[in-house]
Order: sequence, then C-alpha cells, then structure tokens
Amino acid sequence: MQIDQFQELIRQLYLERDSERGLEGTYMWFAEEVGELTRALRRGADRDELAGEFADVFAWLVSMASMSGIDLQQAALDKYFKDGVAGHEKDRPNG
Repeated sequence: MQIDQFQELIRQLYLERDSERGLEGTYMWFAEEVGELTRALRRGADRDELAGEFADVFAWLVSMASMSGIDLQQAALDKYFKDGVAGHEKDRPNG
C-alpha cells in the first residue's frame, strides 16, 4: 500500500468524525498518540508494540493532512525528492 492509498483509507474511515472534532481537537488525539509512542520507546517496548504505536501516529498524521487538504505522499516527494535528487533540501547541493 502506498502512502496515498493509506491516506485515502483513513480518510474514508475517519474524516467525518475527525472533521467534527476539528483540526485542533484531532491534533490533541495525535499528540496523545505521540506520547504513547514516546513512552513505548522509553521503556524499550517490543517490536510489535512499537509498530502499532508508529501506525497509530501515522494514521492520525494522515488524517490531519486530509483535513488540511494535503496529499501527504506528494508533500513528502516535493520536500525530499526534487529534480531526481533525494534528501532534505538543505542537504542538496545549492539547497
């Protein structure tokens, strides 16, 4: 599954509910998930638990991107892969 496909799946499942809560309210849920991930990392959680926490953070992130009208896959490509050169813009020659 590509990022854009995952974003569409999350949009179909949660956009209505997340939109009712608003971007700020949805961000609060996202922040809670980041906190859960942080706690799991700090205590050395196993790979399966970490994978679940990373997936939760990613799902909330793509939901907020959808609410903001952002195609997250395209945004990542635009930011990290330009003119056939991969990497953050500050790391590219003349960046």
